[in-house]
Amino acid sequence: ERITQTVEITKHVVDIEEKGVKLRLTIVDTPGFGDAVNNTECWKPVADYIDQQFEQYFRDESGLNRKNIQDNRVHCCIYFISPFGHGLRPLDVEFMRALHQRVNIVPVLAKADTLTPAEVYRMKNKIREEIDHYGIRIYQFPECDSDEDEEFKLQDQALK
Repeated sequence: ERITQTVEITKHVVDIEEKGVKLRLTIVDTPGFGDAVNNTECWKPVADYIDQQFEQYFRDESGLNRKNIQDNRVHCCIYFISPFGHGLRPLDVEFMRALHQRVNIVPVLAKADTLTPAEVYRMKNKIREEIDHYGIRIYQFPECDSDEDEEFKLQDQALK
């Protein structure tokens, strides 16, 4: 029996407070993305969801009562890339190309702890080359402030 495509979008809301700053974080999960036999345009529900959230926010901003507007826009997409294989799958390329104009994409090598450091290094370089080759724009972490201490600057550079 064929597996049906299940890209049901589920939302999880978490309230975070750090140093007196309150933040409501909404995590949108797409379980089963790309697991179907036919993955043609399986990224479409995700793109539609992102567009709907932007449209809703625009409608709320354009309305008369703007006091209690909730910002449910998608600001960042953490895209997990399979560590098994030789770089990006065609589905990865299609998904990122479809969404990179809509949202910041942060590609993450999934299950990287199952690889040796040399394998991680090679895989990351291969993925970076393919992202450049296909013209996919990914989120570029900003430069840290010049008044930061040296240890923080080194950490920032290592993360980039």
